Amino acid sequence: MNTFRRNVPLLATCQALMMSATSLIITTAALVGFALAEDKSWATLPLAAQFIATMCTTIPAALLMDRIGRRQGFMLASLFGVSGAVFATLAIIKGNFALFSLGTMQIGIFNGFGNYYRFAAADAVDKELKSRAVSYIMAGGVVAAFVGPNLANISRGLINSAPFAGSYAALVSLYIISLALLAFLRLPPKPAAEGSAGEGTGRSLVVIASQPMFIVALVCGMLGYGVMALAMTATPLAMHSYAHPFSRTTFVIQWHVLGMFGPAFVTGHLIRRFGVLNIMLAGAVLGAACMIVNLAGSSVWHFWAALLLLGISWNFLFIGATTLLTETYRPEERAKTQALNDFAVFTTVALSSLSAGALQSRYGWQTVNMGLIPLLAIILAFILWGKRWCRLTIKST
Repeated sequence: MNTFRRNVPLLATCQALMMSATSLIITTAALVGFALAEDKSWATLPLAAQFIATMCTTIPAALLMDRIGRRQGFMLASLFGVSGAVFATLAIIKGNFALFSLGTMQIGIFNGFGNYYRFAAADAVDKELKSRAVSYIMAGGVVAAFVGPNLANISRGLINSAPFAGSYAALVSLYIISLALLAFLRLPPKPAAEGSAGEGTGRSLVVIASQPMFIVALVCGMLGYGVMALAMTATPLAMHSYAHPFSRTTFVIQWHVLGMFGPAFVTGHLIRRFGVLNIMLAGAVLGAACMIVNLAGSSVWHFWAALLLLGISWNFLFIGATTLLTETYRPEERAKTQALNDFAVFTTVALSSLSAGALQSRYGWQTVNMGLIPLLAIILAFILWGKRWCRLTIKST
C-alpha cells in the first residue's frame, strides 16, 4: 500500500502533464497543419506523425526500460518532449510544415514512453489494486481537460506574427515539470524471476497472443482508440469548416478530454462490480451513440455531446482493455506483452489520425462518422465472443 501511495499520485501527475500537452496538440495541430500545408488533405499529418513516432517507440521503450529501469526511461523521454516543443514552436514561426511534423514526432517519442505510466502503476501494486491503480493514473488526465485546451486558447496569440507558436512554447514548461517530478519516483525492483525482455523469458509472444482474453484486450483497446482518434482528430477541422470559432473548439475538446478521464475515478470500481467485459460493452455502445449524435447535426452542442460520449466510450474500452491485458501475462513477460499491445494500438491510432484529415478534407464530416461503423461492429463482436468464451470456460470447470 505504501508503494501505491507514493508512486500512483506521482505517476498520475505525470499522466496529467502528458495529457495536458496531448490535448493542446489535439486542439491545435490539425489547424496548424491546415495553415502550413500546401495540400490541405495532409493537415492531420503532424498529429499522425506524433502517433507514428509513439507507435515506433513502444517496443524500444519497453526493452530499454526493462534494462535501465522505468524511472530513467521516463526521464530520458521528457527530454524528447522539451526538444519537440521547441522544434514545433520554431516551425510555426518559420512557417515550415516539415519541421512542425518533426517536432510532433519528438513529442510522440515522449508519449511512447509515457504511455507506460499506467503499466508502471499496475505492476507496482498487488493484484487486487491493479484496476484501481490504472484508473487513478488515467484520472490524472482530468487535469488535462482544463489545462490543455485552455492553455491553447490563452497562449495562441502570444507571438503575434505566428498564431499557436505561443501554445507550443508553453509545452516546454510542462515537459520540464514532468522531468523534475519523475526524479522522485521510486518503483519496486523487478521480481527475481524476471529477466531481460530481450532474453526470451517466459512464454513466447505467440503463446501469449493466442489466449482469448489477450485477443479481446488487444482488439478492443486497438480499435477503441482508433475510433476515438478518427473522430477526435477530424473534429477541429470539421468545426472550422462549419465556421465555429476556435473558442468553441477548445470548449468541445475540453469536455471530450473530461469524458476521457473523468470516469476513471470510478471505472476501476465499476469493473470490479460489473465485470471488465460488461464495462467494455458499455464503452462500445457509447461509441455508437457518439456516431449517431454526430450524424444528427453540426451545431456546437452536437459536437459537444458527441465528443463527450466519445471520451467516456474510450475510457471504458481503454481502461477495460488495459485491465484485461494485465491478467494475460506473467511478471517476466510484461515488457514484451505490453510492447506488443501498445505497438498495435498506436499503429491503429496513427492510421486513424492520418485518415481523418483525408476523409474530412475530401468527403466531409458525415463520411468520417460513417467510417466508425465497421470499427465499432468489430469491437462489439469481440466483446460478445469474449463473454461467450468465459461462459463456456466456467461450464467446463
